[in-house]
Amino acid sequence: MLFPTVSFAVFFAAVLLVSWLLMPHRIRWKLFMVAASWFFYGCAGWGFVPLLAASTVVNHFLAFRIDGAEGVARRRWSAAAVAINLAGLGWFKYIGFLSSSTTGIVDHLGLGVHLPVPRVVLPAGISFFTFQAITYVIDVKRGKVRPVGLMDFAVYLSFFPHLLSGPIVRASEFLPQIRQRIDPRRVDGARALWLIARGLFKKVVVASYLARQAADPLFAVPKQHAGIEALFGVYAYAIQIYADFSGYTDMAIGLALLLGVRFPENFDSPYRSLSVREFWRRWHMTLSRFLRDYLYVPLGGNRRGESRTYVNLMATMLLGGLWHGAAWTFVAWGGFHGAWLAGERAQLWRRSRALLRRAAAADHPGGEGGTEAVGSPASTGTAAAVAVSRRHAPARRRAGRVGAWLVTFHAVCLGWIFFRATSFANGVQVLGRIFARGPHIHLDVMVATVVVVAIAAQWLPARLTAPAHERFAQLGVAAQALCLAGVAVVIDAFGPAGVAPFIYFRF
Repeated sequence: MLFPTVSFAVFFAAVLLVSWLLMPHRIRWKLFMVAASWFFYGCAGWGFVPLLAASTVVNHFLAFRIDGAEGVARRRWSAAAVAINLAGLGWFKYIGFLSSSTTGIVDHLGLGVHLPVPRVVLPAGISFFTFQAITYVIDVKRGKVRPVGLMDFAVYLSFFPHLLSGPIVRASEFLPQIRQRIDPRRVDGARALWLIARGLFKKVVVASYLARQAADPLFAVPKQHAGIEALFGVYAYAIQIYADFSGYTDMAIGLALLLGVRFPENFDSPYRSLSVREFWRRWHMTLSRFLRDYLYVPLGGNRRGESRTYVNLMATMLLGGLWHGAAWTFVAWGGFHGAWLAGERAQLWRRSRALLRRAAAADHPGGEGGTEAVGSPASTGTAAAVAVSRRHAPARRRAGRVGAWLVTFHAVCLGWIFFRATSFANGVQVLGRIFARGPHIHLDVMVATVVVVAIAAQWLPARLTAPAHERFAQLGVAAQALCLAGVAVVIDAFGPAGVAPFIYFRF
């Protein structure tokens, strides 16, 4: 039951009506929300509803054990909680990958040993609700949240707008909202409808069009593409995955808002970043913060010297890549980002040391950067050079920003090739076709236009879009519904027949 489908629209309309009627009665609202969320999850696979229920009960029990323990016992209970969650995730998501990889190594060594590869069906959304459970038990251990009742925790873990693909909402962000009585008349319906309409357009029109016209054909048959056509196919996938995932989270945030719950933002124009480090502050921000606070910092972060910092960055991104999928291509994607982040940090480290040396030299006349006698030919020449340098500084800064953006965007796109590829060989083929020449190179003008407009839209200041949002908010409910219906008609006209699953559903 995907978001942009008639079946989900009927489901959500019924849930919204009952939710608004029950909002003043918090216990009834929570019971109903758990039932609705479990029904929604059951539509993705009824056999896995007991898994979600078991995760809820087990983590609820462990949180209270952690809270009631002290010292070594507290650390042991929290370690057990994390281990149990990761064991469940590992079995369902990685046992097949580990078994097939081990079999491949054994076959390569010629040992003649046959290892069975278990066939395990991956439950929908297991990565997201497992990560949320981990944040809960760790935050209880750290004293950031107190354990809550089973019903409150069940609502938090199973809340259907973010159950399958996030965003990853922390207990400290979610639980205080459901403890207080919500007035349905104070729900920000205008912003919610705006986000839902924007998310629908991103997913159904932009992402689906670029996938069908450029990205999917390129990765399916790389040999039929070459040169700039292949390059724009990679660009198309970069926009596709952004429009697909940010479109989902726009809808998730809007749907939750209609139900009286605010989610954190998950994207902030990531393709305007001037470094890969900045990209990860803008892309899938709830995951980036999870990796930072629950993996990078516990590993030591940047507190144990430069060399250890690079190791921690690499380990964090490798595990982040593996989280996205049980395949070596995802490990390579994570390793690529880890290496790039380490390189950027090393460059910043060198620059900061150089600035410190210059500052120290400037404090010692006669040394490097020392002062010259006022009025001397050297000082006059230096002053003139400084004046010229200052006149050209804005142009150099603009050129530097453009260069930094080009390098960052293409580095991210290079990583996306192996993120999307079905295998290493497929990724290498696609990469090679960008530099290949062919007699049938043809750039689809519409694809190029959509890519360029989508990238340019990342740079639009909020003040340009705010007036339209404000005018929409001032409309009456009937007018807002009419506008949303008009958007739905446009989406239906320009969108493809049927709706492809969201990319992040498989993670």
